[in-house]
Amino acid sequence: MVPSHWAAGSAQTPSRRRGAVLERAILEAALDQLGTAGWNGLTMEGVAAGARTGKAAVYRRWSSKEDLVADALRSGLPDFDTVPDLGSVREDLLELCRRARDAMYSRPGSALRSVIHECDTTQAERFHAVIIEGVVEPTLKMLREVVNRGMERGEVRRDAANGYIFDAIPAMMMYRSKICASEWTDRELEEMIDQLMVPLLRPRGP
Repeated sequence: MVPSHWAAGSAQTPSRRRGAVLERAILEAALDQLGTAGWNGLTMEGVAAGARTGKAAVYRRWSSKEDLVADALRSGLPDFDTVPDLGSVREDLLELCRRARDAMYSRPGSALRSVIHECDTTQAERFHAVIIEGVVEPTLKMLREVVNRGMERGEVRRDAANGYIFDAIPAMMMYRSKICASEWTDRELEEMIDQLMVPLLRPRGP
């Protein structure tokens, strides 16, 4: 029979994590630190402590803070792969904006904003591909599909599928979030769609 004090000690000792389980814990800890301490406050030591592992375990997988943060952002960003189809271009755009807003203020979104706002130009270039591939391109792809579907229904004029139209929503949301401290309530999203996007897309009269 195992002595009771041995059994108690074993129960209090966490099992050693390896492989994907440990990597996930480190990536989660990196996102947590970005959200609370920001890019400038994030350290490899702090991430290791947050993941309850040693600093060596972090450095074995990521040789630099930049590499770790890039992988953490990739792992945490939401999937933008399902295009809404709610019956009208207005409702589809509004749903896309809600998803974008929720992503912006999620933990990965907060981490991404920290990187964008705090990194210098050289550092930010390292995350350019993460931002383009993980956020910008999927968003633009969905916007194009919504606008093209609106053309087929006759809600959108044929010359509306251009880069300026597709940039309008992301640019407005980023500008008001960063400069005006807007958190994009549902009402603000509706006003943007009704007062900006619908008039921009609507077919011209005879």
